[in-house]
Amino acid sequence: MALDTMQELFLNELKDVYNAEKQLVRALPRLAKAAQSPQLQKALTKHLRETEGQVTRLERIFRGLDQTPRGKKCKGMEGLIEEGKEILEEEGAPEVIDAAIISAAQRVEHYEIAAYGCLRAYAQLLGNSEADRLLQETLAEEEAADETLTTLAEGGINQAAVAAGARDEE
Repeated sequence: MALDTMQELFLNELKDVYNAEKQLVRALPRLAKAAQSPQLQKALTKHLRETEGQVTRLERIFRGLDQTPRGKKCKGMEGLIEEGKEILEEEGAPEVIDAAIISAAQRVEHYEIAAYGCLRAYAQLLGNSEADRLLQETLAEEEAADETLTTLAEGGINQAAVAAGARDEE
């Protein structure tokens, strides 16, 4: 696809993030299942439901543009998910694995926050207020998911990981 207009860029980026969200719908259940912390499992499961809703919102935007919803391979998300899979293959203290899952999940959230921030700016420039509204809804969910992960990390999961490491050294 040529990127000669902002509309073409907007559509190209929509396809990319659409594929990214579809990849996440497949990956989040594995992360949730691997988490030991019930709060982390709950947060990841909640975000899975939000992600499914985000896919639906993106489909609405595509339809509003008279486009068929379809993605183009998001290599950035593919790499982030691959890093998450590597964490799940590691052996170690469950508390430390939980801290690593949070780290991987936050990298995903930051990637998505950047993508949705750009998409919103494009929608605004193009005068597409409906897409702007839908993208803002998703952006707010991504920011809230990131905040939740930070709260979980600072609220005990990282401390539990430190304690687990201290036990292993004894």
